[in-house]
Amino acid sequence: MEIKDFLLPTDALIDVRASDKTRLLRELAARAAASLNLAADRISVELLKREHLGSTGTGGGVAIPHARIPDLKKPFGILVRLRNPIDFEAIDGKPVDVIFLLLLPAQSQGDSLNALASIARRLRDPESLQRLRCAADAAGLYSAMLREPSK
Repeated sequence: MEIKDFLLPTDALIDVRASDKTRLLRELAARAAASLNLAADRISVELLKREHLGSTGTGGGVAIPHARIPDLKKPFGILVRLRNPIDFEAIDGKPVDVIFLLLLPAQSQGDSLNALASIARRLRDPESLQRLRCAADAAGLYSAMLREPSK
């Protein structure tokens, strides 16, 4: 499964303002809910439940909050670059400025794991991260996320 299969250009956001992790996740849940025609509270609750198990801040200024959502038919993503980094309780203790929210169907296993793995690989790549952080606009952010790292 490729990132473009679950991330639309309209869901790449740049210069987003957020005061804290919980508020950001609630705002992103509301945006996802509007796109998916699902209840925002339901998405928000699942995301926050997952965060209580352990932060999805993977280090290096990156977080990949994710949750399984009943009634979701296929993976759905939102890519965000924050205007100012926020504390995400990341494993390295550093604030986060690049977030990829991923919602996964409750039933599916294979595609869901592939989606999460493809995002994690891309966001671990220093070249890809640099392109994301330097993107001039949302279209550039989207393109940077889809671009394969050079070998």
